[in-house]
Amino acid sequence: MILATLCYIRKDGKTLMLLRNKKENDIHEGKWNGLGGKFEAGESPEDCVIREVKEESGLKIKAPKLHGVISFPKFDGKNDWYTFIYSAKEYEGEIIDSREGELYWIDDDKVLNLNLWEGDKIFLKWIYEDKFFSAKFIYVDGKLQDYVVSFY
Repeated sequence: MILATLCYIRKDGKTLMLLRNKKENDIHEGKWNGLGGKFEAGESPEDCVIREVKEESGLKIKAPKLHGVISFPKFDGKNDWYTFIYSAKEYEGEIIDSREGELYWIDDDKVLNLNLWEGDKIFLKWIYEDKFFSAKFIYVDGKLQDYVVSFY
């Protein structure tokens, strides 16, 4: 089991998105994602999301908002991923040249037109609608097969 975070930084009708195009053997290569990654020992979800956003973008987010948790059974073919989904509107710092890919501010109404994972197009709507959720997205060979969600 792998614990991870994912954060969407939003400002002035735009969302900071990462085009994954720099990392070798990246399962997300060519896809657009929010910022985040795996927990380190002893981290809370908030510790992880703040650290990961800083490492990937140079920005220090304040008061990340938890929108929900998504499980991705055997997403990479072997591991179950549990991902805490956040957004953030407050941050400080300047965007850096990310080692993961290229960072762009994308108009909110254009985000869903990017080359996203199929499930991202579903749960990003929930974030924009400010819903709190617990979900499971089932992928086989990189293709979304099904999902279930509960809203709270």
